[in-house]
Order: sequence, then structure tokens, then C-alpha cells
Amino acid sequence: MRCPFCGNEETQVKDSRPTEDQSAIRRRRLCLGCGARFTTFERVQLRELTVLKKNGRRSPFSRDKLMRSVEIALRKRPVNAEQVDRMVTGIVRRLESMGEAEVQSSHVGELVMEGLANLDPVAYVRFASVYKNFREARDFEDFIGDIAPQPEEE
Repeated sequence: MRCPFCGNEETQVKDSRPTEDQSAIRRRRLCLGCGARFTTFERVQLRELTVLKKNGRRSPFSRDKLMRSVEIALRKRPVNAEQVDRMVTGIVRRLESMGEAEVQSSHVGELVMEGLANLDPVAYVRFASVYKNFREARDFEDFIGDIAPQPEEE
């Protein structure tokens, strides 16, 4: 493992333990070059995934990119990092267990929408505004009208 501070490739693992949800191994490392300490996470990857974009381009699936987009939707929302990590891990596992090497970007987006709907309604609407390409305020109104519970008539 290369040191993120000095680039030295000789590092030593000082401590290893599983994460709370058992989806990764957390390792504390020491750089033998500069003495810096840093943490790495090791995850099981069942298969290499490729995302097929709407325009036909293909790109390698990136858990980090998925995590960043979810974190942007959740910015300044009262959701803890463990919940976010569990949601993203669940999405990755579902994609890997589909048995396909290529996944449609729309399928990834739908899984994120589903996860955010269960996690935080504001983040759900934020993500939807980008995912569904809202152009004006009316798009928000229509979307929220579709998801808001309708009052019961007496």
C-alpha cells in the first residue's frame, strides 16, 4: 500500500478490524518512510462492473463515485455516515449479484432513488432533481405531488 503522504510503498499494518456492518476490513497503517499513520478499508469485490450510460458510453463502475453522489444529495442532512455506507454497500451488492458484467446507469439511479427514499426525503428529492433532469420549479412540484401522501377525504 502506497503512503498517501510521501508515496513510499513500504507500509506496515498496525491494527486490523472489521467494520461494524462486517462489509470491510479497516486497517491502520504506518509508513516506514515518513512515519505517517493512515487508515485503509479493504472490501470484497465480487465482479468487475461496467456502467452503460444513456449515450452508449461505457465506464467502469466506481463505488467512490456512487458514494460521492449520495453524499452530495445528503449534504447537511441528519443522516449518519454508517447509514450511508450501509445503503451504498447494499446497492453495490445488489449490482454485483445480478450476474451481469454491465449495468444500465438508469438501474443504478433507480437503486439510489430507492435507497434515498428510505433514508431521507429531502435527499431523495435532491437526487431526483439531478437524476430526472428537472428544468424548472414546476418539475419539483409535479415530483413532490407524486410522492407526497394524499390527504384522506372524509
